[in-house]
Amino acid sequence: MAETEAQRYARELREIEAAIFGRRGEGHVHPTNERMQELVELLGDPQRTYRSIHLTGTNGKTTTARMIDELLRGFGIRSGRYTSPHLARVTERIVLDGQPVSDRTFVEGYRELEPYVGLVDGRFEIPLSFFEIVTALAYSIFADAPIDVAVVEVGMGGAWDNTNVIDAEVAVITPIGLDHVQYLGDSVSQIASEKAGIIKPDSVAILAAQPPEAATELVRRAAEVGATIAREGLEFGVVERRVAVGGQFLTLQGVGGLYDEIFLPLHGAHQAQNAVCALAAVEAFLGANGESGALDLETVRGAFASVRSPGRLEAIRSAPTILLDAAHNPAGLKATLEALAEAFQFRRLVGVVGVMGDKDVSGLLELLEPAVDELVVTQNSSARGLSADELAAVAVPVFGPDRVTVEGRLDDAIEAAVRLAEDTGDDVLSGAGVLVTGSVVTVGEARTLLGGST
Repeated sequence: MAETEAQRYARELREIEAAIFGRRGEGHVHPTNERMQELVELLGDPQRTYRSIHLTGTNGKTTTARMIDELLRGFGIRSGRYTSPHLARVTERIVLDGQPVSDRTFVEGYRELEPYVGLVDGRFEIPLSFFEIVTALAYSIFADAPIDVAVVEVGMGGAWDNTNVIDAEVAVITPIGLDHVQYLGDSVSQIASEKAGIIKPDSVAILAAQPPEAATELVRRAAEVGATIAREGLEFGVVERRVAVGGQFLTLQGVGGLYDEIFLPLHGAHQAQNAVCALAAVEAFLGANGESGALDLETVRGAFASVRSPGRLEAIRSAPTILLDAAHNPAGLKATLEALAEAFQFRRLVGVVGVMGDKDVSGLLELLEPAVDELVVTQNSSARGLSADELAAVAVPVFGPDRVTVEGRLDDAIEAAVRLAEDTGDDVLSGAGVLVTGSVVTVGEARTLLGGST
């Protein structure tokens, strides 16, 4: 039987993925965007055909980008969203009108891009990476759509990040901590200095609450380039939040006014912080301020109520409850565990952990130890992933040998965790849970195994 058009594009997408994933991946960074500049110039600088909002930080970028996207579309603005990494399919990274691009759009866009990739490869000693190619593809697809505004999350860092060929009029800096220290620096101030590179002349910088050493670097950069700053806790902030079924109710002080009775279907103080940063960014983009007035309250309420953030403390199964959370550094996991304790009352909780080898594994495990009753260590499919046995060698001294189970396959690990969670001596519905965490890749693969949709 001849393949259908949809089958053909799906096949070609798999072939393209194999080809570009075979290049340098996101774990092998060459800190420059010279090749990226060359590529977009050959393409006619598609990223300059629309306005843009740029996001960096250590945690919260993807969810904040999703919130900004929802708000913009609520106000009738056609948006494109570029985030990374993806949970299940590469097309998730490039979003038009709130939906991942189709296989056809991705494939046809890549075919148009492909000759220019070859040209740039021939001009540099180091060929283009997977991330450079997909970023250029996103910018080209957005230009062809066309969109009004791109919401763009950095891949890593800021100044030399491959996304930083845009001149965004709004830069959003989510909380900064230690991560990717081999590329960004081994101090918060060094990392902040690098991330501050997305703040452009005459732009507006929306700054989440930051450690003092990070705030100093961000404010310095803003002053150097003549950017306006709005800071959480000063110009905007979370006034009140109340835990609710399925999320929380918020009162937010934006730069343009007060917004009350905002239902956000996500858990935790960190998600409230992401929400107010997203709100301030859209206010800045649309020109709302204390003089011009606030944005329409009902539109804001509707947008936030529609926000979804797959793989961020996401309940994907019940009896027992299975939660997926892509926290992969101590700051992110700390926020997750605080939100979990606030929103769920588990009498028995089992952790399933698979991590990348370049992360602060000890820091993650030390945070998990008091939060879970049992730990199942496993591994994901990434070449950067730590093996289950290597992870167990770090986990056993923290948890003790009686609380650690080793499973080399993620599906076996989830099954083992469910069995351990059910071993409560009571009805399984009365408070058993499983938390899968440690890596975006681990959570994405678990989501696929458990039938989640993005």
